[in-house]
Amino acid sequence: MTIEEKLQHFYDASVEDARHEAAKELEDHKKALEEMLSEHKKTRRQNAEAEIKAETENSRREVNKALSAKQLMIKRNWTKKQNELKEKLFVEVKDRLEQFMTTPQYEDYLCTKIREAKAFAGEDEIFIYLSPADSARIHSLVARTGFPLQVADESFMGGIKAMIPSKNILIDNSFLENFQSMRKEFKFDGGLKHE
Repeated sequence: MTIEEKLQHFYDASVEDARHEAAKELEDHKKALEEMLSEHKKTRRQNAEAEIKAETENSRREVNKALSAKQLMIKRNWTKKQNELKEKLFVEVKDRLEQFMTTPQYEDYLCTKIREAKAFAGEDEIFIYLSPADSARIHSLVARTGFPLQVADESFMGGIKAMIPSKNILIDNSFLENFQSMRKEFKFDGGLKHE
């Protein structure tokens, strides 16, 4: 082999080796770029998912906030309406009490309560009071029950109050006390006893 052939062979081998080396480096660089691209896509996807998740949570919070505000408004309106209805109901109850007090059954009711109070007191001294609004009935009630009655200093809408001083007992069968108690305890979810 001549020097030129040797040189040509060396040149060809070197070029071939350089081509192989360049192709290998190019392939490695390509792989590195693909890995970088894949890693970049993965990172962007994770960031997009995190952003979507954050926006979803934010939207959910906004919806819950709006829902809570709406529920609070509905509850306030509901409570206001219940109070209006309760007021209307107890105005009607008071009217019916006043109507009942004009009937003969009211006097029967008073006689029953007077007899019950006397029976409860037994031999103990008892004082039975009528509301000032019932002062016109005092003579009729004394005649029917045979028991002396007194007119109270303050009005209690009707009914009776009785005191047994020796036992320090107050019997309050007044309409005012019962009316106020019922009004205070009344609930729309089942009346007084949540039935």
